[in-house]
Amino acid sequence: MPPILSDRRMNSAQTILQSRNLDALLFWSLENIRYLCGFTGSDGVLIVTPSGGYFLCDSRYWTQAEEEVRGFEIVHYKKKIEGIASFLMDFDFRHIGFESYALSYSAYRSLREKLLPETELIPLEEETRSLRLFKDTDEVDRMKRAIDISTKAFRHLLGRIHEGAVESELSFEMECFMRKSGAEAVSFDTIIASGRRSALPHGKASTKPIEKGDFVLIDFGCRFQGYHSDETCMVVLGEPTPEQKKVYSVVKEAHDRAIEAVRPGIPLCELDRVAREPIQRAGYGDYFGHGLGHGVGLAVHEEPVVNGENQRAIEEGMVFTVEPGIYLPELGGVRLEDMILVTSHGAELLTSLPKELIIIL
Repeated sequence: MPPILSDRRMNSAQTILQSRNLDALLFWSLENIRYLCGFTGSDGVLIVTPSGGYFLCDSRYWTQAEEEVRGFEIVHYKKKIEGIASFLMDFDFRHIGFESYALSYSAYRSLREKLLPETELIPLEEETRSLRLFKDTDEVDRMKRAIDISTKAFRHLLGRIHEGAVESELSFEMECFMRKSGAEAVSFDTIIASGRRSALPHGKASTKPIEKGDFVLIDFGCRFQGYHSDETCMVVLGEPTPEQKKVYSVVKEAHDRAIEAVRPGIPLCELDRVAREPIQRAGYGDYFGHGLGHGVGLAVHEEPVVNGENQRAIEEGMVFTVEPGIYLPELGGVRLEDMILVTSHGAELLTSLPKELIIIL
């Protein structure tokens, strides 16, 4: 499948130039580089100017760049920092924006030392982080393919969850299934956390065997042609206790209410509030410590951030997760996570696994 490029993407980058009165914009993050020019390698830089763009790389990527890069002139260098500095000075660029979160301090210092004293390096964050905020049809289709693979992997795993099954072995089984089914990679180390360990929001799979009565939190995803999936489902081994049922029902209510509340124009912080309200009302407010969700795309965590502080309005074309949770150290944790696409009418569920509690007897 060819790189999914468009004039809209380039125009969005050049709009940043105009709004900040920049001569050039230096992209260091591989996700933004791939988004703008199609390059899928692990090193290189992209420079966008008012009149066009340039992709710079060393000899390891010359052939790959010729095959993948679209709409940008390819420039070769031997040493990265020296090559970037030489290019910028050859064009006499004086006001250069860069991704402040992607460029390390040591790389910044090295580049700064090689540029003319009058050259300004201007840190950017919000503008460049938001570049990929709205997903087009091709992007959504790729995420759906990733979701399809990870959904099949979860269903495959259910038949292997039993008393004595080891978290890390189940995680490995799921990851192998996704790779064999066409995934480029997993989105992150698959989280399988059982019993009290399920109260660890990002608890990596351990050597713990699953026991009767355990909650099992399974957070999983994969990458397909650059785009990620991310979903969390819950299993309980044996009949759930009344407290387990209560905690689960509260999280399910928070999850469902938040998805129902998604509308263009509503602040993201309001969505977080909607989900948090039933959890607080049930007395578990102190046990839901993270934000409600995050954007998903070329990175598994990207804009928008869905939490109680982000006042940005929800807009059509955003893709993000809704994942409320309650984490009780003595009982275990419950998190339910789906990916949604914002449409003109509300939320379109991209993930399809039911979020009812799965009981394995």
